[in-house]
Amino acid sequence: MRFILAKKLQMAQIFDSEGKAVPVTLVQAGPCFVTQVKSKDTKDGYSAVQIAFGEIKHINKPKEGHLSKIKNEKLKMKNFGKYLREFRIANSEMKLGDEIKADIFKEGDEVKVIGISKGKGFAGVVKRHGFAGGPASHGQKDRLRAPGSIGSTFPERVLKGKRMAGRMGGERVTVEGLTVAKVDAENNIIAIKGAVPGNRGQLLEIISD
Repeated sequence: MRFILAKKLQMAQIFDSEGKAVPVTLVQAGPCFVTQVKSKDTKDGYSAVQIAFGEIKHINKPKEGHLSKIKNEKLKMKNFGKYLREFRIANSEMKLGDEIKADIFKEGDEVKVIGISKGKGFAGVVKRHGFAGGPASHGQKDRLRAPGSIGSTFPERVLKGKRMAGRMGGERVTVEGLTVAKVDAENNIIAIKGAVPGNRGQLLEIISD
């Protein structure tokens, strides 16, 4: 299992060997540093690896103390560790302070990308759930995009989980089956074929099994 934290940069396009345009998302992947290694033998009771990504202007005392365990001068000098994320992995050979860079992936790798989707505010049932809406004729007035009846005679209440209008987006989303189109190891930039969740600057988790 391979993983890295990244920042979404922008959409772009590259051209394949046949000259066809391929839409890609450019992400700044790493460098990340291993900040904690957990195992079943410790008090944690499970195996996992925690990694840090991104520079932070002002680091708080608890995080500073946590990161002080890392024997890595580069990490200390740059106030590294804006984001900390944990990945469950069995029998990891990683050690504290190990660096993870974009070259952990190669062209053609299949990955899944996890991020927070764009927030779209309050949305109705047509936009949020894809409802068809009511007929556009026969006495309709300001009801075309209304949800219609939401209850029944029994049990005389709105059932939990009923699809209705509400806050849309801003949720943790996983997109699977994406392909790494190109890797710029020197600049730690990965081009992923297709679209990934979130706005520009959004934190992403890239995982390959």
